[in-house]
Amino acid sequence: MEDHIQFDIAEHALLLLDQRLLPNRESHVACRNVGDIVTALKTMVVRGAPAIGVTAAWGCVLALQDVLTRKDGTDWRAAFNTELDRIAGARPTAVNLRWAVERMRAVAQTFQGSAAELLPRLEKEARTIHQEDIAICKALGRAGADCIPDNSTVLTHCNAGALATAGYGTALGVIRAAREQGKKVRVIADETRPFLQGARLTAWELKEDGIEVTVACDNACALLMQKGMVDCVVVGADRIAANGDSANKIGTFGVAILAQHFGIPFYIAAPLSTIDLATPTGAGIPIEERPYDEVATLNNLRICPEDVPAYNFAFDVTPAHLITGIITEQGVLRQPYKESIATAFAKASSR
Repeated sequence: MEDHIQFDIAEHALLLLDQRLLPNRESHVACRNVGDIVTALKTMVVRGAPAIGVTAAWGCVLALQDVLTRKDGTDWRAAFNTELDRIAGARPTAVNLRWAVERMRAVAQTFQGSAAELLPRLEKEARTIHQEDIAICKALGRAGADCIPDNSTVLTHCNAGALATAGYGTALGVIRAAREQGKKVRVIADETRPFLQGARLTAWELKEDGIEVTVACDNACALLMQKGMVDCVVVGADRIAANGDSANKIGTFGVAILAQHFGIPFYIAAPLSTIDLATPTGAGIPIEERPYDEVATLNNLRICPEDVPAYNFAFDVTPAHLITGIITEQGVLRQPYKESIATAFAKASSR
């Protein structure tokens, strides 16, 4: 599945599969300017850290296209940087968003030509980021496949599949790669309240691929583990601190605590671009709070009494000591994570 993010150069538009409508309807949203990109990111038309990064990269192309149409005499570089800041600020937790914007900004900063001459160079860089993400996910999947025992059941939380990336997936990429090795793998997908990414997206992806999947209520996790129905846990991440503390969808921390209690391996699967070396520990990761209605309503039907508030923290942080391994394109990193993460970055930069 690699067609849910498509850039149409002729139409000057980024086409995004609207993940809010799955699994009932497949429909695309056309983003033609920075405002469209920011709205798509904020409203979860597209979500998942690597997919957010790829979307942001294409959003930078749309930003320059928009600047090129202006006739107000403003300095195009200043206007372009302002638009890039708008994209980077769309969501706070997923570090891939800022990473992609800064990578695109760096291309513009070192470019000596006109805005019109820069446009094809930006398109090339965005396409490179897009294609790299698919290749990285496949390398990550191969690296992590050995962590999955044959004839096992893997529990995952939220959606870290093709829909959360440019294609193939991180956590689901590991599962796909294990299947490609010939292993029999079953998946339990936590429903992932309140946005139901597990029930709506992970289950849809795996069903499409013919991988056995069962959806479970989030609060069934302890019982499933107690009954011996879970052999390992693999989840994605939206930001990983330099010490290995990992932010992922709300509820992941609880899953990790339960996995430790029952002696079940707990893995994070994420590309190096999700690791934020500038954030020393998980305490420095900003946690997004999302709209009230995501918790208080379901299918536009109110499920909370009027005037009763709701917490809607989108992420939590799993401390590094609960993580068995961090699966990256550079291999499976082990504790102590500060050292293994630094080594992985050193290897990547030497290539």
